[in-house]
Amino acid sequence: MDLLHGVVAFVSALAAGLVNALAAGGTLLTFPTLIWLGLDSITANATSTVALCAFSVGGALGYRRELRTVQPRMWLVGIPGLFGGLAGAMLLRRTSSQVFDQVVPYLILFATLLFLAQNLIQRRLKSSRPEAHHSTSWLIGAMAFQLLVGVYGGYFGAGIGILILASFSILGMTDMHQMNGLKAVFAGSLNVVAALYFIQQGMVYWPDVGLMALGSIIGGFAGASAARRIGQAAVRRVVIAVGFSMAIWLFVRA
Repeated sequence: MDLLHGVVAFVSALAAGLVNALAAGGTLLTFPTLIWLGLDSITANATSTVALCAFSVGGALGYRRELRTVQPRMWLVGIPGLFGGLAGAMLLRRTSSQVFDQVVPYLILFATLLFLAQNLIQRRLKSSRPEAHHSTSWLIGAMAFQLLVGVYGGYFGAGIGILILASFSILGMTDMHQMNGLKAVFAGSLNVVAALYFIQQGMVYWPDVGLMALGSIIGGFAGASAARRIGQAAVRRVVIAVGFSMAIWLFVRA
């Protein structure tokens, strides 16, 4: 690895950590950067997933104050995502690069539109009512949704944060900073499961992983503080802008 290659990989992961802490979609930076550095799309996706697992450390530390106030039942929602992450990783292993390149833009566009429509969906499902969150049916539905989110995340890491945030919004969470902290933990956990599978299958390009992991930790920790200063409305706009930018870039690339 030459100096320029290393610097580009580190800076892209640093920026991705910042974007993920502010909203979601940081893989928009690392995924295309790895392709530009010479990796095929599936190897770039697997390498980015392994490298950005470290983001959950910085993100969780940055939002540790908000995470202390998360409802205990909410932590149960993330468990099915671990099984989904493994299933998605196994599905990616069996997907050709050509098919993968064609499917990805639609996945990102779907996640972004879901987040954009969160208020309408909340009103239709009436999930914004606090009393709804304590029912058994809510818990089962939330866990089932996270299983699907896990499959998506294991298959393609880019946009997973947007989808997780969208699911939190649909389920009635309103504190954007608390949502971002919980997102870091959930996304990091299912990404670890997927990453272990990618490593076992030899799908990772290791020279980039160390530098990118360090950059994502630094960016994640710094981004949490920046998000508090920017405000929740601005962070939501960042989520939507990043999501549509990601989808457009991938449609053009395909």
